[in-house]
Amino acid sequence: MIHTLRSRAELILSDLAEFWIANTLDRDHGGFIGRIDGEGVTHPTADKGVILNTRILWSFSALYQLSPKEEYLIMAQRAYQYVQQYFIDESHGGLYWMLDHLGTVTQDKKQVYAQAFGIYSYAAYYGASGSRQSLEQAKEWYEMIESKAKDKLKGGYLEAYSRDWQLLEDLRLSDKDANEKKTMNTHLHILEAYTELYRHWPDPSLRQSIVELIDIFLDHIINMEGFHLHLFMDEDWKVKSHEQSYGHDIEASWLIYEAAELLNDQKLLDQVKSVIIQMADITLGQGVNDQGAVVYEGKNGTWINQDLHWWVQAEAVVGFFNAYSLTKDYNYLRAAERALSFIEEKLIDKNTGEWYWSVLSDGRIDTQNDIVGPWKAPYHNMRMCIELIKRLQ
Repeated sequence: MIHTLRSRAELILSDLAEFWIANTLDRDHGGFIGRIDGEGVTHPTADKGVILNTRILWSFSALYQLSPKEEYLIMAQRAYQYVQQYFIDESHGGLYWMLDHLGTVTQDKKQVYAQAFGIYSYAAYYGASGSRQSLEQAKEWYEMIESKAKDKLKGGYLEAYSRDWQLLEDLRLSDKDANEKKTMNTHLHILEAYTELYRHWPDPSLRQSIVELIDIFLDHIINMEGFHLHLFMDEDWKVKSHEQSYGHDIEASWLIYEAAELLNDQKLLDQVKSVIIQMADITLGQGVNDQGAVVYEGKNGTWINQDLHWWVQAEAVVGFFNAYSLTKDYNYLRAAERALSFIEEKLIDKNTGEWYWSVLSDGRIDTQNDIVGPWKAPYHNMRMCIELIKRLQ
């Protein structure tokens, strides 16, 4: 089983890269098309989101480092130049949330989650291109998050600010989120971004910020009784939600371990390892359906949303394979392989190589949600492939 995973990941990755290169370039206005809907129809005047564009930048930067083909670097350069020119707020710092198709700002809020993806993508672009400008910008955004968004009294980071860095009343990342000052999701992706930056800039203050973030997960965000993540919290870390997001549970399990491993602190790594294995185990025990796919959401041990989202399956493959690598427990390897098989059989559009948003709970393909859009980028699925290939080299 394990011997086929790499070749399968390589094929999926090649098809994904080909899709994005062939279908998403905005040749009229620069950068990338903001939306291709679930029926495959391109919307050339759709708004362009910062998450889509920074994720494209990260994906092709990481892909180029894995497989240094010129077309991958050209894609990364295109994304970098577009973000540089249109998304950066030169007056107040940070990244705007949304532009129209011409590059005019339509939403100028500073979502801290988006600033993290700026760091993540620019650090990766430095790794691909050697651009000092990119690394210096990533460092500047790190200092900005630490100075503007960090809760100096109670720890962690607040969610969202106005253009000039005043805390907003509506802090939500999306309409489905709770309006709370601290979220698991933002903290997870700040950790991910800081980890990527530390690879290229092993600064002592950055290292301390990563340690503090891992401690926050251990102390406040991971429920140490059920080993699920708390999704929403108030300023004092009081839990304000009771749902379980199985995809985030398994994603966090490997991202937290990756951060601790990079720091090369054996005591911290041992502490983290025992927790993240239990997170992977609870996801395997509670979140996997009879097709080997991970359902979207649960509450009190009961599934409340059985849709099978593309990003959840991608993170399941990596998270379960990571757990297998640490334990050599065949059950985790089998879980990773089953999730990958579900992706290959049900989620990949055989005509394009990209993935559908989800398979609905009744088995139908979800064509209502985008193939490319503000929240649909090549990041989760390309990263799954890149991680598998690297781990199986």
